Amino acid sequence: MKFVTLQALNKGHAGIILGEHVLDLVLAARIIPGARLLPSSVRAILETEVEGLTLVRRIAETVESERALWDQLLELGALMGRGQAKLTAPIPDPKLILSVGTNYRSHQAEMGGKVPSAPVAFIKCNGSIIGTGDAIVLPPSNPQMVDFEGEFCVVIGKPCERVAERDAMRHVAGYTLANDVSARDWVPHMRTAAIASDITAFNQASLYNIIGKNFPTFCPLGPVLVTSDEIADPQAVTFKTDIDGNVMQLGDTGDMIFPIAFIISEFSRFFRFAPGDVITTGSPAGAGMGRKPPRFLRPGERVTITSDKIGGLENPVVAG
Repeated sequence: MKFVTLQALNKGHAGIILGEHVLDLVLAARIIPGARLLPSSVRAILETEVEGLTLVRRIAETVESERALWDQLLELGALMGRGQAKLTAPIPDPKLILSVGTNYRSHQAEMGGKVPSAPVAFIKCNGSIIGTGDAIVLPPSNPQMVDFEGEFCVVIGKPCERVAERDAMRHVAGYTLANDVSARDWVPHMRTAAIASDITAFNQASLYNIIGKNFPTFCPLGPVLVTSDEIADPQAVTFKTDIDGNVMQLGDTGDMIFPIAFIISEFSRFFRFAPGDVITTGSPAGAGMGRKPPRFLRPGERVTITSDKIGGLENPVVAG
């Protein structure tokens, strides 16, 4: 299944993709028996684990098999063409967004760095999330070095803490795409502080680096959440990032230094992952900072991250 979140007043509605149509599960609950038992958000559906997913599958099968119901849903506005649906991020309200860095061999090679012995990660805040079609806003304070990083993402489906690597994938609900947007102006301060061995300066630089990744609109997410049963091998997924049709990044999840199961297991030592939590798994070669010369985002451009398994996450760039 492919879950989406539709914009609806001040609150998003959970939905699913049915071929070339989108079904608003909240509106559909008005006329489908049993659908009223379904929570209204994708994250809340994941929190019910098997029960909610089973009900959604049953609803999808019912809608696709009953023409009269299909027509009723069209008339109600609960069923619409994909081009008519305004989507937000499929999980607009995760409790945790954990972003893994330096996790692609190709990216390490272009940056001239050694392959790390352990994964590193940072946290992005909910306030940076936007959906497909929404604008990436260049912050007025730091508009000159805003970078793009297309990333394949894992969405947690079952709570886990201190989970073994062999069991980690049982806790995955599905997958989506993200753009780890960063204001790179902050990053050079970190290297300078580290070389100077000034702990106060290093701590301040570390803070600036995280702030540089958390400006509003700096976490485009989506367009859909594809359930794990539709991607047999998440370590064999290709994706690309382009700007105005020009390919910047070609990613293959098989190039990850630390595979998804290991990432979940390793960081579950420190975090109690909850349904709906998002883990971005790193970015391949070709992001702006790694190019020669560097290539950063400018107003009027459009960034698209695409996978044939998930679809296209497309965002225009505007000045703040």
